[in-house]
Amino acid sequence: MKENKLGVMPVSKLIWNMSLPIIASMLVQALYNIVDSVFVSMVNEHSLTAVSLAFPAQQLMIGLASGTAVGVNALMGRALGARQQERADRVAINGVFLALLGFLLSAVLGLSLSNVFFHAQTQVEDIIVLGNDYLRIVTGCSFAVFGQVMFERLLQGTGRSIYSMYTQGLGAIVNLILDPVFIFVFKLGVAGAAIATVIGQFCACCLAIYFNLKRNHDIHLRFRGFRPDWHIIGSIYAIGLPSVIMMAIGSVMTFLMNKILIVYHAAHETAATAFGIYFKLNSFIFMPVFGLNNGVVPIVAYNYGAQNRSRLTEAIRRSVIYASCIMLVGMAIFLAAPHLLLKIFSATDTMLAVGTPCLRIICLSFSFAGACIALGSSFQALGKSVYSMINSIVRQLVFLIPAAYVLARYGASIGNSDLVWWSYPIAEIASLIMTLIFFRRIYRTLIAPLPLHGAE
Repeated sequence: MKENKLGVMPVSKLIWNMSLPIIASMLVQALYNIVDSVFVSMVNEHSLTAVSLAFPAQQLMIGLASGTAVGVNALMGRALGARQQERADRVAINGVFLALLGFLLSAVLGLSLSNVFFHAQTQVEDIIVLGNDYLRIVTGCSFAVFGQVMFERLLQGTGRSIYSMYTQGLGAIVNLILDPVFIFVFKLGVAGAAIATVIGQFCACCLAIYFNLKRNHDIHLRFRGFRPDWHIIGSIYAIGLPSVIMMAIGSVMTFLMNKILIVYHAAHETAATAFGIYFKLNSFIFMPVFGLNNGVVPIVAYNYGAQNRSRLTEAIRRSVIYASCIMLVGMAIFLAAPHLLLKIFSATDTMLAVGTPCLRIICLSFSFAGACIALGSSFQALGKSVYSMINSIVRQLVFLIPAAYVLARYGASIGNSDLVWWSYPIAEIASLIMTLIFFRRIYRTLIAPLPLHGAE
């Protein structure tokens, strides 16, 4: 049997071999997310605010898709590492089934609750109408994004990250071409941006399916006579559900943060829009780190299945170092050029005044976030996603939102609305402490007992 590169290639080379295609594709993804918002900002600020307020719901949908795929990826990687081919195939097929269920759930919730969602955030009728137009399209047609995420993760989980770069690249290029056409030529505005996004996702999904059927020889997708395997589905969500919950918590956090900003910040909706711009910009920093860790998860899972402690620990150690370096570079960029970053979005003087301290203060949290993300990915690969979930809950709902609420109210009382942004560095320091405590426990119970160079 030919050895899988996840178990034999030098670890440093393997990490970049696995991660660079994912990083490249995620950077393209970040680029078209930003360009999407840049085109929308050219319509008017209300359009940009509508897209910003829609972000928590989109984040929730993508979190369901990504969290499910994390469970599939880790479970499949362990099966392949243990040379259990039939189990790996069954995990992959049940993962595709779960992607279909995820689409149906997102479509029903998005179409029925969109209006309630926007009314809970703002009373500006124009923003509500524009937000409904955008969100109903991206959720109602979300079969494309669920399929794209799942089939790309099947490629990544078998060491074929390069193909996921092609699929995401295609989706991004299609989106970039169609955005100005639908927004300005067909004069569809925010709805045009949503249509372009969905078409791009559909193209990427089709290409990912093709690659899995024709180029991915480590798994075999045969659906004839398929019946859901509830034991495997339970195992997938034992790993993936904490990731889904983490993303859901992120959506709740963004929703609550928007509410706090609109009520207590002196600039109200403009502050929420600046916060939305921050999320668009930080994707250029966080996406490479997420790409790095998406490449590391199958390495850790495979070598855990193969009982190889030295390769597993080296992969984790290097991922922490590389992730931290990327985040420090990002922090330097945000500190040095916030005005230039904001002007990309046609920022007004008010937006510059609000957004500059927002970017400069929040980016200080980057110096702690790299290690948290890298170690959190190792929790997922080792089947301990619950630690990442607990960490996310504590970080965002115990530290971040209460700190933001207290600082926003106090800042409003003394005329300094910028205090609210310090909630991010405070929460990230708390998160790093918790992450290190959890990793110490995992190392003692799961990693240290493994054979140094793998089972014979």
